[in-house]
Amino acid sequence: MARPAGSQLRGTLEYVKSATNVTLSLPDALLRKFRIYAATRNQSMTSLAAQAIRDLMERDQQTAAAKRRFLGRIRNAPDRGTGGTIRWTRDELHER
Repeated sequence: MARPAGSQLRGTLEYVKSATNVTLSLPDALLRKFRIYAATRNQSMTSLAAQAIRDLMERDQQTAAAKRRFLGRIRNAPDRGTGGTIRWTRDELHER
């Protein structure tokens, strides 16, 4: 069932009201490419920039979580028979 045209406009207005304008300084060549990129995808530059920022923040959160898991595994690693002491030298390991 199609929504009335007014409800689409209302949703857009609510989005605009909840957003804050920012000013970015971009090199002319990048801005030109970005405009073309957005137009070929029939998306606004604002929506593409917002999604890119969300993706960057999500990736950073995932990276931080992976780092915490990795460090937790290292701290809780099982004893491999060394008692935590390395009893060999680099030269001994790489004797030829």
